Amino acid sequence: MHKPDELEQIVPLLALLTAFPAFSTDMILPAIPFLAVTWDKPLAVVNLILICFFVTYGFFLLIYGPISDRYGRRRPLIAGISLYIFASMLCALANSASMLIAFRILQAAGAAASASLSMAMTKDIFSGKERERILAYIAVIMALAPMFAPIMGGWVLVYLSWHWIFFAQGMMGVIGLLGVLRTPETLKEASETPLSRVMHSYGKLLLNKKYVIMVLVMSISLLPLYSFIAGSSAVYINGFGLSEQNFSYLFAFNALALMAGSMSCLKLTERTKSKYLITAGFAGIVLGGILILTIGQHGPWSFAIPMAMITYSIGISRPPSNHLVLEQVRRDAGSASSLLIFTYFTLGAAGMWLVSQNWLERIQILGTIALICGVLVLGAWLVLQKKGIKSA
Repeated sequence: MHKPDELEQIVPLLALLTAFPAFSTDMILPAIPFLAVTWDKPLAVVNLILICFFVTYGFFLLIYGPISDRYGRRRPLIAGISLYIFASMLCALANSASMLIAFRILQAAGAAASASLSMAMTKDIFSGKERERILAYIAVIMALAPMFAPIMGGWVLVYLSWHWIFFAQGMMGVIGLLGVLRTPETLKEASETPLSRVMHSYGKLLLNKKYVIMVLVMSISLLPLYSFIAGSSAVYINGFGLSEQNFSYLFAFNALALMAGSMSCLKLTERTKSKYLITAGFAGIVLGGILILTIGQHGPWSFAIPMAMITYSIGISRPPSNHLVLEQVRRDAGSASSLLIFTYFTLGAAGMWLVSQNWLERIQILGTIALICGVLVLGAWLVLQKKGIKSA
């Protein structure tokens, strides 16, 4: 049983661990155009530091959960954060694109432990209304991290160099590791199920047709956001000629839209059915894509506002859609959640790769991705509604 003072220490630690992925990806965004010029590499190559991170991160999410159920949270978390710190230092010392990409893969393998196991620790420690309150607190941190990470990265570039972005991430890892070392094991009773059998649950999920369809629909709805993450620095810095610092503010504005959408969802669920929120969110992605294609070239804000509309729409639709995906399974909810997140990141990496190609009109590509994805998911969602998909 944890004492009240122990819980006060654990909650900030959980929030810090949850923020690892956002800080690991978004802090480096302002430096990407600079790295492309410095190393004389196309954006498609330099953006592999994002794409490979996302793919590796998603894959290791599938691994850490079952391992922690079998052997406890503390040991895999210590191992993961230690790997993250080591890889961050290597990233800071990299002197070529290929080296940085390789070290980012190691960094992602470590970062996946912090995000997946912090959620598991929350379930171990808290219950009922207290757990809801803690998850809400963590959700705020998850929304704030993408807002402040690129701003911090921009300020580092102004006064230091891009290497210090990874030194800062390594120091964040050290703080997280010290917190974990002071925290006792939270898993009260380890699972006796062999790891091979636990992993088999992923195979069973792939045979669940409704689950697979819903996972694909919801994952495609996030493609415009991930494509924006990969292409945003090129659009604002190379396209509109903004400084790295001003880019970070516009990126934070987009992150604010995501948080506003999530908060609106919390308010609206009290008086609106979830299926209507999902429909409105998907329709908003379509509208945002149309606006980017028509006015996005006119200036930074002409692009930023339609993109914020898309991100806000994703914020409204994502919580009920995540819940709806998990409603399609009766057992193995943990594995179902991990596979869902893995698909998010894998398809997101595909969107990042697509937008990173040598396009002359990158804004038009982003608008086209949003429009096509919005039409696909809205159409699929309306068909699923007619077929009576289980929903709230």
